[in-house]
Amino acid sequence: MARLRVVPPPGAEDEEELKEGQIGPELIEEDHGDPSLLEDRDAVEEAVRHIEAGETAEIKAPPRRPRLWLGLYVLALAALLWALPLIGTGYFGLTDELAAPLRRAGIVLVTAVAIRALAAMVEAVVLERVKEAANRYNIIKVLDLVSWAAIVLVGVTQLFAEWYQALASLGVVSLVVGLALQGPLSSFFAWIYILARKPYRVGDRIAVGDLQGDVIQVGYLDTTLWEFGGKYISGDHPSGRIIKFPNASVLNGPIVNYTWPLFPYRWDEIKFQIAYDADLSYVAETMQRVVEHEMGAELKERIAAYRQLLKKTPVNELSVRERPTVIFRVHDNTWLQAIVRYVVDPRRSGPVKSRLMPLLLNALNEHPERVKFPRGDAR
Repeated sequence: MARLRVVPPPGAEDEEELKEGQIGPELIEEDHGDPSLLEDRDAVEEAVRHIEAGETAEIKAPPRRPRLWLGLYVLALAALLWALPLIGTGYFGLTDELAAPLRRAGIVLVTAVAIRALAAMVEAVVLERVKEAANRYNIIKVLDLVSWAAIVLVGVTQLFAEWYQALASLGVVSLVVGLALQGPLSSFFAWIYILARKPYRVGDRIAVGDLQGDVIQVGYLDTTLWEFGGKYISGDHPSGRIIKFPNASVLNGPIVNYTWPLFPYRWDEIKFQIAYDADLSYVAETMQRVVEHEMGAELKERIAAYRQLLKKTPVNELSVRERPTVIFRVHDNTWLQAIVRYVVDPRRSGPVKSRLMPLLLNALNEHPERVKFPRGDAR
């Protein structure tokens, strides 16, 4: 099977950092780079063409170079600071009519370059200090928004002679536009809520209403999911579809996050139909033993972590067992259901279930007379 591999930018050496942007266990390998590179549509489309041709594709992330940009901004700022005092002195041979607006434009350019230089310096610190790709992604988004908003504000105050009247007029216009664009504005403020409260981040697996997928982008107005399951396939396999929904959805309904950072796991189960006169003790012991042996100490660690979290809530933590749980349930037909439950990484639930089912069947079929699976056309 052809695979799509996202190549991280130079310097991204932390393996835990690279796993942050995982968007599908069957299509994307685990060594992912910054999830923001998925915004490069040309690179993704080129990779998809290679995949369709049965080849292995790589998306090479264009590295962010804030230090390089900071150097360029410093040079530009030095040139502007040298030229700005000379405007109007006759050094450039400008008339007085041109000197005044050029001086104001020069002030705007100096301020804009200084703001972008400050943003580049902060970004350089962020890329060095912040290890999680999702956090870097959010910080850079906020930096871009704040810096460009400040540049626009400075431009309005300098390029308009009666800037306070312009701002007053802008306020009136903003009121009218705000009434007409309530939906987008709600989504923008919901974006701020997402950054502050973190109902989900880039890389999380979530469900919003009937939509479910891995978050690959959180924009100012909408969120992008790489869908799993969905209309055409069952289980947790990526469907190949991209879903966008407005950020305002987080304010209007519940968000299910399967990869909550404190406990990024969920319970899963495997069901078998057995006869009413089966040896239930044997079935329960066998299923529990196989799952516990296969999942190993990792399963106990996950459940222990969950119990510790429950201790901080009014929920009775003693109801959570440290071993896989086997229960029996009467099915609608004439059979019983034997169900084994265990804790699993949401993104690995499909592969784990596919690995456990043959092992469970082999173990139970060692004594078929004690299990009595349905056979033939029996109902």
